[in-house]
Amino acid sequence: MKYIDEYRDSEAIRRVTSAIADTVTRPWRVMEICGGQTHSIARFGLEDLLPEGLSLIHGPGCPVCVTPIELIDKAVYAAKQSNVIFSTFGDMLRVPGSRGDLFAARADGADVRIVYSPLDALTIARENPNKEVVFFAVGFETTAPANAMAVYQAKKTGVSNFSILASHALVPPAVELLLSSPASAIDGILAAGHVCAIMGESEYLELASKREIPIVITGFEPLDILEGVYHCVQQLENGTHVVENQYTRAVRDCGSPEAVKLIQEVFEVCHRNWRGIGEISSSGLSLRIEYNDFNAELKFQLPQEPVPESEECQAGLVLQGVIKPIECPAFGKSCTPQRPLGAPMVSNEGACSAYYKYRRLQEAAL
Repeated sequence: MKYIDEYRDSEAIRRVTSAIADTVTRPWRVMEICGGQTHSIARFGLEDLLPEGLSLIHGPGCPVCVTPIELIDKAVYAAKQSNVIFSTFGDMLRVPGSRGDLFAARADGADVRIVYSPLDALTIARENPNKEVVFFAVGFETTAPANAMAVYQAKKTGVSNFSILASHALVPPAVELLLSSPASAIDGILAAGHVCAIMGESEYLELASKREIPIVITGFEPLDILEGVYHCVQQLENGTHVVENQYTRAVRDCGSPEAVKLIQEVFEVCHRNWRGIGEISSSGLSLRIEYNDFNAELKFQLPQEPVPESEECQAGLVLQGVIKPIECPAFGKSCTPQRPLGAPMVSNEGACSAYYKYRRLQEAAL
């Protein structure tokens, strides 16, 4: 409780917002990358505390939201196999594919189980040797070490009935893509602390220098984010562009070398399709050939057909920071958490979910 009180302290927040207002002399647009940051911003009304002209843009940092439709279809296909126990984090159940979702597959009789760790799925495999257990390995760099450990342990201990459907995305290449767009209006970046806790600062150092943009690594509490905004606008006003680490209590410059070593042992970098954005070079992780026995796509010969995006859903524009969720014509109408058109409406880190839960009524009253 002391931790929460410290980083949600109203007096500290007033001091930081006052410092931001005293610093800003012109309009700036700062993108927070992570969906966890977006939910804190919406939940605590942080954007309303900022001076006029300073805007926060919501970025693509929601791994569930950017999981491509074809991977959801593969997950549903695998889950429906008669001898399969399909395990996943809970926020993947309602993500729509072109042929339904995992929730509907479970309702139709598929053995779909919610787990809290890939190691839980590995335990299920050990306890059910006559079943094939598949884990939906979704996430950014943050979850990659645990997923790598599950595969590594499965191979080391000879658990041959375990496999993963890998859906790993790497954040810096997506940020690079957004910044390289001629239409980009991003002046500064708030990077996600948990990604940098694994990978360190190195990739952002190059990006900040190349694109001449300030990047501030932050945590997820209100004071973390506002301090990150303050450091960012200080740089913008001074004309500097370096990487700063606001989240020093959790992030080291070098990240976690042990975690990175494990990731590199099990995975290799690959091109990756991002839902709503398209293919981004070198922005994903796939299993190395040495671990092909644990690759669900190969084990079950999952379908490889590309799937078109919904024309009605504008989640891609939301993920790229082009529009806010409330600006999508489908938001709260044909697209709701009960009947989602896109993943950002049902993910715990989705911007549309955050707006629907925290800002829908406020925006409607304007």
